[in-house]
Amino acid sequence: MNIAKLHYISQGQTPEEHLHNIQKACTYGAELVQLRLKNTDEKTILKTAEKAREITAHFQTRLIINDHYKIAKAIHADGVHLGKTDACPLEAREYLGKWFIIGGTANTIEDCQNLLSQNVNYIGLGPFRFTNTKENLSPVLGLEGFHSILEDLQSETPIIAIGGIVEQDIPALLQTGIHGIAMSGAITENFNSISTINKLLNASATFEQRHTL
Repeated sequence: MNIAKLHYISQGQTPEEHLHNIQKACTYGAELVQLRLKNTDEKTILKTAEKAREITAHFQTRLIINDHYKIAKAIHADGVHLGKTDACPLEAREYLGKWFIIGGTANTIEDCQNLLSQNVNYIGLGPFRFTNTKENLSPVLGLEGFHSILEDLQSETPIIAIGGIVEQDIPALLQTGIHGIAMSGAITENFNSISTINKLLNASATFEQRHTL
């Protein structure tokens, strides 16, 4: 299963803003977006996810839903991203079937090994640096943390770096052995940067194999 090298994590003060930003990310060439609505009721998340699926389907962009794997299945998303306090990936896999992408959040080598034992398709490792996007932030890893974990892990499973990453960080991060990066704030501030970031990651539109459900 090919995992895109750039993940855009949606941002916005309202569900409408999230959708507006997802549309812009798709327009500027994002190959995978994650709908991440926090502190919102499930009914609103479902309605927003349905609209996000319409947008991403139009652009043939993969859509990942944060936390809510049942909503991911209901709207025919491409996958789900599970945080450390969310459902167990094995439980989600049983519900979703083998074609869905399942990613999980990690901060330590133990987190990574635990996720690998649960057969996730990718690991979101971070935070790289401090970020306001996330409450209850885990300890910041920095380049040294990424080097250390990836060296110890020696895994084929794609590792996606996350947490306060900006364009200038990408070359050094790639040298740690990560597969790709997840970005939120830096892209929301400048969607035009997506093409440059894709080039840096060697993740051009022709590079990734696409699949539609």
